[in-house]
Amino acid sequence: MTVTPRDESLPGRQVALVDLLDRLLAGGVVITGDVVLSIADIDLVRISLRALVTSVAGGPDPPSHSGGERP
Repeated sequence: MTVTPRDESLPGRQVALVDLLDRLLAGGVVITGDVVLSIADIDLVRISLRALVTSVAGGPDPPSHSGGERP
């Protein structure tokens, strides 16, 4: 096994921010966080936040309406 210096291990490649966001949203991203409000080291409120962010292009089709045709 050979060890290469960190600078030589990967070729230099720049990725645009929009391309990075496109890849992340195509696969989906889960964002989590915690907020704690406290006074004098006494926790008063704790909120756990979780969000799933993904693109809607690959999602299922919306249900069709059976009440007649649209104009």
